[in-house]
Amino acid sequence: MNKISTLLRLLPLLCFTAALRGQNAEIIEIATNDSAMVFVAKSGAPVIFRYWGEKINDRHLLLERGYDERFQIYPAFGGLNHANIALSLVHADGSLTTELIYAGSETKVVDGNRVETIIRLRDKLYPVTVDIHFMAHKAENVITQRAVVSHQEEKPLRVENIVSSYITLRANSYYLTNFHGSWGREMRVTEERLAQGVRLIEEYRKGVQTTMADNPSFMLSLNHPADEDAGDVYAGALAWSGNYNLRFAVDEREVFHFTGGMNPFASVRVLEPGEILETPEMVLTYSPRGRGQASRNLHDWCRNYALAHGGEPRPILLNSWEGAYFTFDEKTITDMIDSAADFGLEMFVLDDGWFGNEYPRDNAKAGLGDWQVNKKKLPRGISYLADYAVSKGLRFGIWIEPEMVNPNSELAKKHPEWVVKSPGREIPQERNQWVLDLSNPAVQDFVVKTFDEIVALSPNITYIKWDANRPIFSVGSEYLPNDRQTHFWQDYVRGLYSVYERVRAKHPDITLQLCSSGGARLDFGALKYHDEFWTSDSTNAVDRVLIQYGTNMIYPAMATASHVSPSPNHQTGVALPLKFRFDVAMSGRLGMEMMPKDFSPEEWAFAKKAVQNYKLIRPVVQFGDLYRIFSPYEGNARAAMTYVSKDKKQAVFFGYTLQHCARMSTFDVRLKGLDPAKNYRVIELNPKSPRGAFPGNGKTFSGDYLMKAGVSLRIHRPHESVVLHLTEK
Repeated sequence: MNKISTLLRLLPLLCFTAALRGQNAEIIEIATNDSAMVFVAKSGAPVIFRYWGEKINDRHLLLERGYDERFQIYPAFGGLNHANIALSLVHADGSLTTELIYAGSETKVVDGNRVETIIRLRDKLYPVTVDIHFMAHKAENVITQRAVVSHQEEKPLRVENIVSSYITLRANSYYLTNFHGSWGREMRVTEERLAQGVRLIEEYRKGVQTTMADNPSFMLSLNHPADEDAGDVYAGALAWSGNYNLRFAVDEREVFHFTGGMNPFASVRVLEPGEILETPEMVLTYSPRGRGQASRNLHDWCRNYALAHGGEPRPILLNSWEGAYFTFDEKTITDMIDSAADFGLEMFVLDDGWFGNEYPRDNAKAGLGDWQVNKKKLPRGISYLADYAVSKGLRFGIWIEPEMVNPNSELAKKHPEWVVKSPGREIPQERNQWVLDLSNPAVQDFVVKTFDEIVALSPNITYIKWDANRPIFSVGSEYLPNDRQTHFWQDYVRGLYSVYERVRAKHPDITLQLCSSGGARLDFGALKYHDEFWTSDSTNAVDRVLIQYGTNMIYPAMATASHVSPSPNHQTGVALPLKFRFDVAMSGRLGMEMMPKDFSPEEWAFAKKAVQNYKLIRPVVQFGDLYRIFSPYEGNARAAMTYVSKDKKQAVFFGYTLQHCARMSTFDVRLKGLDPAKNYRVIELNPKSPRGAFPGNGKTFSGDYLMKAGVSLRIHRPHESVVLHLTEK
C-alpha cells in the first residue's frame, strides 16, 4: 500500500484549522519495527493526535499539515472540546473545565525491545498534571497506553471519568469486530459497519465476571469488512478485570473516535492533593495485512509480556470435575490418577468438593470459604493424593475460589463484615454464595494466607485453578468510608491484583489457571498473573470451535484450555465422535475432563494415541503462528486453521465440518503461512480408519503447492475432522 496515500487517508483534514507557528512545534513518534503513532506538540498548546499506521519516512511533513485542537491526544471536558472526552474533573472550586496543554516529553529505553515515551500534559489554570505513557514493543508491533493523573490543588479533586486511550482515525467507512456471548457461549464473533453515532462495548454493573457477555477487546477494519490477510486492521484490548467501557464513535464529519478504559458508572474517584490515579493499560496493534497479522502480533506480545511462564510448554491434564463432580472419595480420585497416567497425561487436577468439615462441600450450597480438607472424603488428606499422583509420573493441582463465601460456612459467620453488601439490605445470593470485599486489606491478607496454606498442604501441589463464580450485585463496603463508596469498583480489582502480585512473588513457579465460570474474567489484566485460562464451561466440541475461534483472535492458543469431555454431557444431548472432540481440543491446550473408566477399549486406545500425537505437535500449536483459513461464522458449515512454527519447518492443520455440506463430497482447502520454497511431508494424525481422510498421507509437497493448489480431504458430514502434521523434508 502507498504510504503517502495511507497518510492522507488517515489524517483528519478538517475545517477550522490553523497553521502551526514557531519553532516550538515538534514530532513525537511512538514506533515499533513496522508501525508508528505520531503526535504533534508545541509549548502552551494541546498535543494533537496525527497518525497511526505503517511507519513513514517523511514524518516531518506532518508539521506542515493542519492543526486542529479537536484531535487532542487526551481531550478533557472543557474549552472548545465538547464531543469526545478522555477526562472529566470537578475541581475544588466546583469548576467542571479542564484544558490540557503540552508540558514536555521524555523517552526511556527499557531494554532491547521496549521503549517508553511519556507525554506530559498540564491544565492551563489548575495544578493538575496528566502523563500519557506509551510502551512500544518493537518486535511484536504492539503499543500499550495508560494515563496517570495527579494534582496539587488545596482540596480534593473529583475524577468523574478517565480513560486509558484515545484514538482518532479517518476513512470512508469503519467495520467493528467484537466478541460477545453468555455462559457457555463466550467470545462469539460479530462484525458490523459503524454508522454515525456511538457504539458501546461495556460492563458497568458486575465488577466480577465482567467478560462473560462482552470482552473488552476489538478489531477495526477500514473501508471494507475485515479480511484475514489484507487491509488495515486495528486491534485493542483493555488490561482490566473490572467494569470497563469501550466507546466507538463516528462523528458528523465521518471521523472515527475511540476511547477505552475503566467504566465511570458509580465510580467517581476522589483524589487528595499529591495522590495519583493510574489507569489500566490499553493494548493496541496495527496490521496492514488483515486480522491474521493483528492476532499474531497480540499472541506474540501476550506470550512475552502478559502471560506467566510464556516460554514454557503447557501440560496435558485430567480435571476431575465432569468425571466426578462433588461426589467422590479417595479411591475415585486415585483411580482417575491411574487412568491419567496410563493415557500419558502429565497432570491431575482435583476440582471443587475437596474441602469443608462443619459445612462439608458436598454441593454448591455450603463450605465455600472453609479451606480445610474434608476428612470424610479424603481421610489421608491432599498430601496423600498429591504424592500418589507424583508416584505415577504426574503433577498435581487443586481448585480454589478464594474471593467467594457460602452463607453456610464458618468464614461467613466469623467475618460478616468481610462480605460485599449494601447497608441495611438483604445480601443477594448467586450460586448460593456471596462475594468477599477485596477492597479491604484484611480480606486481601486472608486470601493470600489461604493460598499459602493450600499450597502448603503438599510440596507436590504445583497447579492452582482459581475460580470466581458470581458477579457483584448490591455493592457496598464496610471497610471504605461513607464518602468513598464509589471507589469500590476500582479498589476491588486493585485489591485482587495486589493479591495476585503477592501470590506470584511467593510462589513464582506455581501454574495458575484463570477461571470464572469459564471465560468470565478473560482479559490481559488478570492473564499476566496466570499461565492459562479456562475458556468456557461448555466443553461441547461444536461450541468450542466457535468459542475458540473468537478467543484466539485476541488471546493465544497456548493459554486456551480445551478439554475432551463426555458426550452427551450437561451442556448438550448431542453425541459427538471422540475423534472430533480430540481434534478440537488439540487446537488449544489439550486436557481431559471425564471419567476414563467409561471409555471402551477402542476409545481408550484412540485417546492414548491422540495424547501422543498432541505431544508431537504441541510446540507448534503453543508457540507457532496462527493462520485462520475458514471461519465457522461464515456459513456455519466448516472451520479450518493452520499453526506454523516460527522457522516454518513445521505446521499443523486443523479442519472441521460442523454441518452437512450437501454440495461437497470433499473438504478442499489451501493452507497458509508456509514457506513456498520448503518441501513438507504431510502425515494425518488421529485418523478415523486406516484409509484416513487425506489421500496424500505420507507424501511430500512443496509449500508453494500446498498454499496454491491445496489439499482435498474426504470429510463433508457433520462433526467430521482432520489433523495434518507437516514437517520439512
